[in-house]
Amino acid sequence: MTNIEKAFANGKAFIPFITCGDPDLETTEAVVKAAADNGADLIELGIPFSDPTAEGPVIQGANLRALQGGVTTDKVFDLVRRVRQEVTVPLVFMTYANVVFSYGADRFFAACAETGIDGIILPDIPFEEKEEFLPVCRRYGVALISLIAPTSEQRIGRIAAEAEGFLYLVSSLGVTGTRSTISTDLSGIVQTIRQYTGIPCAIGFGISTPQQAHDMAAVADGVIVGSAIIKIIEQYGKDSPAHVGAFVRRMKSAVSGGNLF
Repeated sequence: MTNIEKAFANGKAFIPFITCGDPDLETTEAVVKAAADNGADLIELGIPFSDPTAEGPVIQGANLRALQGGVTTDKVFDLVRRVRQEVTVPLVFMTYANVVFSYGADRFFAACAETGIDGIILPDIPFEEKEEFLPVCRRYGVALISLIAPTSEQRIGRIAAEAEGFLYLVSSLGVTGTRSTISTDLSGIVQTIRQYTGIPCAIGFGISTPQQAHDMAAVADGVIVGSAIIKIIEQYGKDSPAHVGAFVRRMKSAVSGGNLF
């Protein structure tokens, strides 16, 4: 069983997303530890990029603040080294192809393996172009995590059949950000996925409340929340770790079928 599979082995997984370096790397380190201590089963770490095309304004803002604060990919790897001294839950990067290209793919994934990164999500790499990164990911034991969107339709089977780590199911069209309602037929998509693979499937984009997390967990194996956490960090800054920890605890309870309040 891979480290990522372990995240889904004990019931529904809660997966927070955190932009590295917003408002600074020290706060990110404390936020990651707080999330892990309060029930996060797997943590997505965003490497800041100047043009994060999959992100809405909240996470775009976090990217901008981190970059303006001088965050680099090397500094993110140093952060992961520090975090890994205490945090054992799986860690997955979410970033963009240009970040990997500019660093050098072989060097990037070697550093992932050395620091304890279990997987990577590259939202601007279509399924049909994943071979550009897949061989080097496999060389270093880093899962290249695929996304399935409501528009994937005839491609769902092919994407699912070749999926690694877990499948990231995008809840709705558009970019990341909180939504009041999610109306996509996600259960139908998950049923299609299940015809092709048994690997875990987690739903992200637009989930911000315990009720939404509870509802999405009824459909999939895990729930991913980003913008709602970034808003907490934006509001509380250096004081945000305790607030993020409390939010993660509430959301983990919701996906596990516990109290929604």
